[in-house]
Amino acid sequence: MPAAAIPRIPLALVDGRLDDVVGIAKMLVEVAVFAAVIYLGLRFLRETRGSGVVRGLALILVTTLVAFLILIHTLHLDRLAWVFEKIAPSLVLGLVVVFHPEIRRAIVHLGDAPIFGRFFRSDSKIVPRLLRAVARMSKERIGALIAIEREASLSELTENGITIDAELNSYLIESIFFPKSALHDGGVVVRDDRIVAASCLFPLSQNPEVDKRLGTRHRAALGLSEETDALVLVVSEETGKISTATGGKLNFDLTLEQLEQQLEELLGRKAAA
Repeated sequence: MPAAAIPRIPLALVDGRLDDVVGIAKMLVEVAVFAAVIYLGLRFLRETRGSGVVRGLALILVTTLVAFLILIHTLHLDRLAWVFEKIAPSLVLGLVVVFHPEIRRAIVHLGDAPIFGRFFRSDSKIVPRLLRAVARMSKERIGALIAIEREASLSELTENGITIDAELNSYLIESIFFPKSALHDGGVVVRDDRIVAASCLFPLSQNPEVDKRLGTRHRAALGLSEETDALVLVVSEETGKISTATGGKLNFDLTLEQLEQQLEELLGRKAAA
């Protein structure tokens, strides 16, 4: 009996399947690149304080760009396509020049993004250390203003303050806000478990409905919470009462237990012993 014939796979079929695999791989790479670009763009817009103007301008530019491309390819407007090709590089260069400070900040602080920090962060001690500092300052009626950075970057504020870059410590916070300290005016910015800067100027709330009797610290805390997602702690120098500001709302006269609960909920971390 002759040996059974071994079926042969046509070479064209093998090449076709290989091309399909290569095509799928290219498509996945393209999707990943587009996703990364979109993520970085959205993060840049989110981290830019006062980003309403930037977002509005970006929305207008993207909408105009998409409309032009659809119009050009649908109606085959060759002359318009030629003009667009000539203008587009200059437009991009102009945007880079105009938004140079924001782009520089975004690149410099890209490594501070929470998505990277989650892989390297150890158990946070921010809650108990803040509680100890706030409790003592409240008892001694030492005024304090502390902003805890969350998702939105506060780097623009820290650049105008005095750089500290030290591990978060309750005694250090008390020393900063001691009335005779050179840094007690302004606010402190906390990022993760570190004090980034002190004597920072926070934007005052311009909300006309805010009680006019509020002091500068409370108005600054409210103003920052209106522009970012930061959690801002305030200790009143006159009464020693503790308040927090987040999402454009002030919470007055909190107990230490209430403050601890709010810190746990908003920071999403468990207090380390």
